[in-house]
Amino acid sequence: MRSTKLSHNFFAKNTLWVAKNLLGKYLCRRLPSGKVIDAMITETEAYLGFNDKASHARKGRTKRTEVMFGPPGTIYVYLIYGMYHCLNLVTEKENYPAAVLIRGVAGVNGPGKVCRHFQIDRSLNNQKLGQGLWVEDRRNKKSPLRPDVYRDYEGQVKIKYKKLKRVGVDYAGESKNRPWRFLIAD
Repeated sequence: MRSTKLSHNFFAKNTLWVAKNLLGKYLCRRLPSGKVIDAMITETEAYLGFNDKASHARKGRTKRTEVMFGPPGTIYVYLIYGMYHCLNLVTEKENYPAAVLIRGVAGVNGPGKVCRHFQIDRSLNNQKLGQGLWVEDRRNKKSPLRPDVYRDYEGQVKIKYKKLKRVGVDYAGESKNRPWRFLIAD
């Protein structure tokens, strides 16, 4: 099976497109020991711009959110509840705050657990995807299809997914109801 590391151009697209198209890709991490671990991304959540009241950037640039205004493909890691790290990948264009939260990978559900599994902490914040952390596309157009996979009209392999409301953003007014959480369909 051929594997392709996603370029920063992949992340320069619309955030909702990126969130959906990260499903089925592989999150890869080179641990400090040199060992590489990976897992298929199974759940994502989109945060999009100044008008998204669930986004950290809703109030503009701050020391914490500055990384969200960076170039696409930048790693945004923050701490919640004083104990759990969350991994986000910056999307769209520079100076426009948008990112995709990695909520789950195969066998690991929850953004804090994903970071714990991959040993991701704030030392990766504001780094570019590449050496220590990257995303690979391992789907091959010629490989047999699983039940959660189909081909689009151009023959490209696609993942079937569900759209749901985001989690843990009850404070966000009408933004809390946006179906910007995506997970691989059963």
